[in-house]
Amino acid sequence: MGIMKKIVCVVLVLTLCLMVVGAIAETTITYMASNDWVMDAEMALGEKFYQETGIKVDYQIVPSDQYTNLLMTKLNAGECADIFGSQGGQFDIVSQLNVEKNAVDLSGEAWASTVDPLAATELSVGGKLYGQPTQDISAVWAVAYNKKIFSKLNLSVPTNYAEFKSVCQAIKDSGVTPIYECVSDGWHHVLWFPEMGVAMENTEPGLAEKLNKNETTFADSAAAATLLSQIKEMVDLGFWGDNYMANAYADGAKNIASGEYAMMVANQGFPTEVNAAYPDFPVDDIGFFVIPLLDNQILNVNPVCPSRFVYSGSANVDAAKQYLAFLAKPENLQYMIDNVPKYNTLPFTGVKDKYSDEIKAFYAAYPTHGTVYQTVVKYLNPQWMEIGKEITALLQGDETVDQALKNIDRNRADQAAAAKDPNWK
Repeated sequence: MGIMKKIVCVVLVLTLCLMVVGAIAETTITYMASNDWVMDAEMALGEKFYQETGIKVDYQIVPSDQYTNLLMTKLNAGECADIFGSQGGQFDIVSQLNVEKNAVDLSGEAWASTVDPLAATELSVGGKLYGQPTQDISAVWAVAYNKKIFSKLNLSVPTNYAEFKSVCQAIKDSGVTPIYECVSDGWHHVLWFPEMGVAMENTEPGLAEKLNKNETTFADSAAAATLLSQIKEMVDLGFWGDNYMANAYADGAKNIASGEYAMMVANQGFPTEVNAAYPDFPVDDIGFFVIPLLDNQILNVNPVCPSRFVYSGSANVDAAKQYLAFLAKPENLQYMIDNVPKYNTLPFTGVKDKYSDEIKAFYAAYPTHGTVYQTVVKYLNPQWMEIGKEITALLQGDETVDQALKNIDRNRADQAAAAKDPNWK
């Protein structure tokens, strides 16, 4: 009888052990991110991760125009997803995300030393790495153009704003809409402003430093006023067409491939993206030039991209770390590069890029580089969607250039006050 009791006890212990193992195997981690931040290729890797580890990844994708507010609400309430996505930026991860409190220090992870140094700097505080970059930081937002349309109309790549207007007018006169822009997403049309911080800085050297020290404002900047005026002029002249308010970013490749539009602000993976969706449209039929507002000829680089952070309040920190480590394996990074059309590389060592000769020539054409303002100017990137609302109001005639700039300044001041920045009394 005693032997039977022992056997029963052993069976019970084994059953409990199996239940515990089963519970571990059924772990689910949540990953909250904005639209267009988690690619299908990453979700495919997430399934592979589940097969290997038993850890499921619940991807919670939020519309881009709602994401920032939702993320801030969840962080402030202390109830965020196990992994949350956010733009990097050495200023913003402190003032907005408070990563030293809200995110897990990832410096000790094996993959941390493989992150591109420029990207790592924008995800670090006090020498500690808090984020993992998710996208290609080598690409820049530039004007992608249909080379066949340019050739047919005998147009050359513009090198200043006046030439750009002439090119747009010629395209418009031919019955093609010059520029595909999409205000409905809330974020894409904003690119024309902070990305051209390189031109504002070139026109008014030291502007970024003065903005960061609260020694000047955008409303006091003649370059900023000219930039917004040129954006509005493009719309007033019909260069964005009649549907720019309703257009969607997801339809960009389709509209460029159709020939209905000639240009779009895009990154260097765009030609592959168009070709992947429309194989009859050759990759080499799309070229690039820098956005020429303010007569810009400087390549607008940005070491910041959407990144993954592990929430410090998560009950699944170890599982979340396992997911990040899995994604950072060289073979999985390469899978992402090879299977996401708009990626040409990722900011890690040990990967192979897929740049075409056309793209390499584009970069070589602009040897002077400058960093975009959403990265070098404090309290600008966090209000990206608010800037979008200001520009929209300007385009629709509800605000003047001066009013839009003053509202941007006010929002920066509010964020500076919340961050207790000593330069804002």
